[in-house]
Amino acid sequence: MVDMNMIIAGNISALLKKQNKKQTDLAEAIGTNKQTVNKMMNGSRMINAIELKSISDYLGVKMEELTKISSGCEDTNIVHAFMGKVQSEEARRALKLADELSDMIIFHKRVRENGNTMMQPWEDD
Repeated sequence: MVDMNMIIAGNISALLKKQNKKQTDLAEAIGTNKQTVNKMMNGSRMINAIELKSISDYLGVKMEELTKISSGCEDTNIVHAFMGKVQSEEARRALKLADELSDMIIFHKRVRENGNTMMQPWEDD
């Protein structure tokens, strides 16, 4: 399974480097702080559509440029790697269930983290 958030972060990082810009410059341009941008870039905070649009405007690219998946991007999900080596149908179903459960756990963890962040008081800069 491809982690779109990390792909977007990688694309942003590559463009920042190419344009000789820093994460602090990006933070200022999109009206946030460097800690938030750092969390976006390391995958611990999802980038919402409004932020994605602001980032694309700042970098002077279309949003599609930030969300493109490179042709060399491989599926590195360990469950999928094992799937080809499993002999029994019962084991395949168990691995598929484990994969779905882990995706749900990660999703709900991120939702909870984002909800907790949204409940924090606004920072005055």
